[in-house]
Amino acid sequence: MWLYILIAVIVIILIAFFVSYNNFVRENNKVKEAFATMDVYLKKRWVLIPNIVETVKGYAKHEKNTLTEVIKMRNSAYDNMSDDEKIKANEKLSSGISKIMALAEAYPDLKANENFKDLSNQLTKIEDEIASSRKYYNATVRDFNNKVEMFPSIIVAKLLGYKSKSMFEANEEERQNVKVSL
Repeated sequence: MWLYILIAVIVIILIAFFVSYNNFVRENNKVKEAFATMDVYLKKRWVLIPNIVETVKGYAKHEKNTLTEVIKMRNSAYDNMSDDEKIKANEKLSSGISKIMALAEAYPDLKANENFKDLSNQLTKIEDEIASSRKYYNATVRDFNNKVEMFPSIIVAKLLGYKSKSMFEANEEERQNVKVSL
């Protein structure tokens, strides 16, 4: 009789383990999919930045520091970065883009330039897509992290080596108003 109870308990534990494992695989794949979706938009922005900077350079020659800083951030090898490095690089790039767009406000001729208007509109669309995909990514990371950190799935997470993932958050610079001094 005790043998049957022991076998039943072992079977229940094994079933719970496999169900939990499958849930981790599903949630991890959702996080990967969400990041890949967001990554497409981040790459679009990555490619668009040099065009915007070149357009602004012609009008704002004495704003070289801001433009150089953005280009330096942009010149790192995006495809060779880890997901966390991509998130950090794009947080810094967002700050630089904000500064460039604020500079454009100070130059009426630049704001009227058709090329700049087109690039600015493209950037606005991409930023909206990034914001939407960032929300989805963060939601999937939240669900995954809940599984990693909550009982009883934390036991399986530790056994399988799953760790919490980083969310895509606004950095301190993005939370503050951009100040432009000419």
